[in-house]
Amino acid sequence: MQITRNSAETAAGPSEWFTGSVYIDAIATPSNGSRISASSVHFTPGARTAWHTHPYGQTIWISEGFGLCQRRDAPIEVIRPGDRVFFEPGEDHWHGAAPTRFMIHIAMQQADDQGSVVTWGAHVTDEEYAAAPGVEN
Repeated sequence: MQITRNSAETAAGPSEWFTGSVYIDAIATPSNGSRISASSVHFTPGARTAWHTHPYGQTIWISEGFGLCQRRDAPIEVIRPGDRVFFEPGEDHWHGAAPTRFMIHIAMQQADDQGSVVTWGAHVTDEEYAAAPGVEN
């Protein structure tokens, strides 16, 4: 058994990966033979990831707020607390907060043999984001 005491500070999401203000708290990092990576990701209203893929897929679980997610060439979906979304390995996608709501999710993925959990692409444009459906309570 190994207990890791929380000593890491909340990190601001890099502008190369996100549009808007995003904050990340690490939960698990690949180490000692484990490939699991997990983070609690806090999105301010309108904030979102860039397009990206994961070598072994990604599961996000929405814990608070309302958000949006989209895979390439598909409609934007509204996501709510308790929703679980799985993105297939290599599936180009993005996710983030609704325009007027905060959203927090737990993101879980596995590292590949080189230690990579994600490949980042282009930012989601304002026009792409604006195509989202309305968020009803």
